[in-house]
Amino acid sequence: MASELGRVIEQVEKDKSIDKAILIEALESALVMAAKKKYGIDKEIEAHFNEDLGEIELFQFKTVVEEMDDDANEITFEEAKELDPDVSVGDSIGVKLDTNQFGRIAAQTAKQVIIQKVRDAERDIIYNEFNIRKGEVVHGECRRIEKGCVVVNLGRTDAILPTREQIPGETFKIHDRVVGYLIDVQQTPRGPKIVLSRTCPELLIQLFKQEVPEVNEGIVQIKSAAREPGMRAKIAVTSTDSDVDPVGACVGVKGARVQNVVQELRGEKIDIVPWEEDETRFVCNALAPAEVIKVRVDEDNHSMDIVVADNQLSLAIGKRGQNVKLASILTGWKLDIVSESKMAQRQDDAKELLKLIEGVNDTLAQSLYQYGFTMEQIANSDAAVIATVPGFNEDKAKDIQEKAKELLASGKHAEVKAKQLEAQKAQNVGVKKSRSAADEQLKAEMRALQEKEKNEAETLSEASKEDSSES
Repeated sequence: MASELGRVIEQVEKDKSIDKAILIEALESALVMAAKKKYGIDKEIEAHFNEDLGEIELFQFKTVVEEMDDDANEITFEEAKELDPDVSVGDSIGVKLDTNQFGRIAAQTAKQVIIQKVRDAERDIIYNEFNIRKGEVVHGECRRIEKGCVVVNLGRTDAILPTREQIPGETFKIHDRVVGYLIDVQQTPRGPKIVLSRTCPELLIQLFKQEVPEVNEGIVQIKSAAREPGMRAKIAVTSTDSDVDPVGACVGVKGARVQNVVQELRGEKIDIVPWEEDETRFVCNALAPAEVIKVRVDEDNHSMDIVVADNQLSLAIGKRGQNVKLASILTGWKLDIVSESKMAQRQDDAKELLKLIEGVNDTLAQSLYQYGFTMEQIANSDAAVIATVPGFNEDKAKDIQEKAKELLASGKHAEVKAKQLEAQKAQNVGVKKSRSAADEQLKAEMRALQEKEKNEAETLSEASKEDSSES
């Protein structure tokens, strides 16, 4: 019996990966609960695992007295001396209980406590195992789908892939292979809740680490990543070795490496962008394949105005704004894409506003604009700062500063600015109308062409019928 219990503990420890001490504690707790069920909940009972005998012993602690009034909680001095010769009156001594006397209900209670303790220990082990794996890519199998959430079998436990973390349009069937990024592990009363994601940028980075040895070894570094799940993604890469091309390493021979990642993400297009320490050059790289003509940086608002040719505007913005949106996330800058003609109009409007200041001609207005000054900034800046602009000294800077304040106070500046905005709106409406008119004209021409082709086909059909009847 003794050796059998020891073997059972060792077997459970091996199968469930539960520490032996936890199993012994569960058995002791279960037997104490069963004993109190039989002898009374108020009894002071303890359990101890005897490794020499290989069994769990139960002891009820009783008070040593000269004359016994309560045989359930007291023991006489003579009886106590037989158990421990050094005992004294008033001491508490443990009396061993017979575990064979437990009834069916007590045994069932012990069984339930043991099962619960083992289950809790298993949950803790699973939680600790996956908690340290947060940030890793895990592989599993689709077990079932519940209200849009995919339940993924990871072997020892299940994980969930919520609807919000699934790639749009992606579907899974039972037993399908699922690869996800482990984003969260929570301890709940029902056990560990493991949450996966297939939409986060971190999954993209980890997949490249698996596919590209140079990334895994740290030779090629992925500086940042941005995704529009299922549609398009961008990653910025750089190399710590001048002999290794970071973009080429990620693409692989005939695009094999990047295509493996694309297939895993259900055809998501991936742009691999060279990272640059110079942020303006990095932004230009991120907006590829559009070609950037000019970049205007606003450090205060952490934004950039990107000027592109008129025929490159739609390419720079991308379908549904994807290209500029991903470039903005990738670089961390707020980006405003402006066509060359619109930027020229903006410059003209800004210079016209600056020329409202008496003594500011076209050349000075151009200088102020190039240095990023607006009417408000002239009024609120230090004169010494304005004096650094070519064509100005400190006296002239103070003079135009006073005049700028007067213009702002008079409301003339706001009035001219409002007129410029109205003109821009009217121009935009005109462009939309002209585009709409061109579209309508094109549709009309297409309808006329289709009608003409239809009439010609009918004429040929009738002619062929006449020829056949004559013959």
